[in-house]
Amino acid sequence: MRPEHIKLLSDKFWRLNHLYFIVDKSGKIVRFKMTAEQLAYFEGIHHRNIILKARQLGFTTLVCIMQLDAALFEGAKCALIAHTLPDAKRLFREKVKFAYDKLPDEIKAANPASNDAAGELVFQKGGSVTVSTSFRGGTLRYLHISEFGKICAKYPHKAQEIVTGALEAVSKDCFATIESTAEGRSGYFFEFSQLAEKMLKMGVTLSPLDWKFFFFSWWLNPEYSLEVTSKLPDRLIEYFDELESKYGIKLTPEQKAWYQAKEKTLGADIMREYPSIPEEAFKQSIEGAYYAKQFLYLYANQRIIENLPENSHQPVHTYWDLGVGDSTSIWFVRKIGTEWHVIDYYENSGEGMKHYFKVLKDKGYEYGSHTAPHDIQNREMMSDAKSRLEIARQGYEIDGEIYSVSFKIAPKVSVDTGIEAVRELLPHCVFDSAKCDQGIKHLEGYRKEWDDKRGCWKDKPLHDHTSHGADAFRYFAVSVKNKVEFATEINLGTIY
Repeated sequence: MRPEHIKLLSDKFWRLNHLYFIVDKSGKIVRFKMTAEQLAYFEGIHHRNIILKARQLGFTTLVCIMQLDAALFEGAKCALIAHTLPDAKRLFREKVKFAYDKLPDEIKAANPASNDAAGELVFQKGGSVTVSTSFRGGTLRYLHISEFGKICAKYPHKAQEIVTGALEAVSKDCFATIESTAEGRSGYFFEFSQLAEKMLKMGVTLSPLDWKFFFFSWWLNPEYSLEVTSKLPDRLIEYFDELESKYGIKLTPEQKAWYQAKEKTLGADIMREYPSIPEEAFKQSIEGAYYAKQFLYLYANQRIIENLPENSHQPVHTYWDLGVGDSTSIWFVRKIGTEWHVIDYYENSGEGMKHYFKVLKDKGYEYGSHTAPHDIQNREMMSDAKSRLEIARQGYEIDGEIYSVSFKIAPKVSVDTGIEAVRELLPHCVFDSAKCDQGIKHLEGYRKEWDDKRGCWKDKPLHDHTSHGADAFRYFAVSVKNKVEFATEINLGTIY
């Protein structure tokens, strides 16, 4: 090999932009070259990176090439975790193995690879690239997790395994990247993104274990434009005007035409798939979420706000879900005219009823009614044991006084009936965004269980960390439904 070739091959940036071949979106075999977005990530890479992005910006392709290069030239042990097993097989076959096979023969001969049938390339000089749906064991130099938002939504146990297993296999001096479109306001991807974005805005100096936030919107990609063939609807004109006035995002007529065309296909999901700003992505629903359309309406109509009117002259009603050995959740609500102002939310676990009574007392609200599910009437196994309903009526000594609660019992209806009641109630609610933040996340994240074998959503809720808050709100909704017929039916329509 010529000296000038050796010099070029010692330059990682040159290798990545000249050595590897990929199949582009049109199906043509082309030499890989970084786009502006990919270059921004490459030049700004940190030890821990989280990428919130629009669809089809090519970050998984970039990472496959980067991992192959690191394994081949640096002897690095690399792993890429995909959303599903078919995705893992496709990425290995179409990205990693394809790029390796297209390398010059003398480069492959200098460091040959084996074991490619198992979704893994193992190089003679020590490096490796593994593409799978999980990773545990060993130490990684580079880890990439693709579509982590979807993993968190559909496979929460797998997401937990990735966080406790794969991420722990990456030492603080090595590199981990998570990239995904958004999937609602719950789960690890949302939490990591929120914290990383907050640190970016605050200008915090990151440690090797802190996540660095990258956001790449659809409008940064010059390919996302179309010839103008029709007039924009008023709602899109208002939307684009807001982007420009609030965020300085000035779009061309061709970009607006592209967005309009995509919106016709994706509907409200366009903000999840092609967000213009980070907040927009997380305001959109996750797949399988029960209250997706209702929350789009609430956000679009400013019904989740920082400071609700005080209205302290009106009583506060509470609605509970009682956990046994796990979370107990309480919603605090005022009836104001034809609206329900959801002013507060509290959740805890491993505590007895006395703890929650003290919470009620310490919050200092003037209370109206308290409503709990029917199982509050259940007695313990011992013959002389009292139900929690009876114990609540007797009360507990708190701060030298007896504090008691006379619970009403929520109507006992099916879960499906309760979910429909929540869907009907939500558009008539206004939430305090700060005090109800945790509860709002639970309602937005409450979703159907994913059937991995059949590849579809089951017709029942997933029982996870969102369940107790969602169940307590369901008791609220069925209690309201039992007494009140809504005076107006709100048409949610197409929401922005």
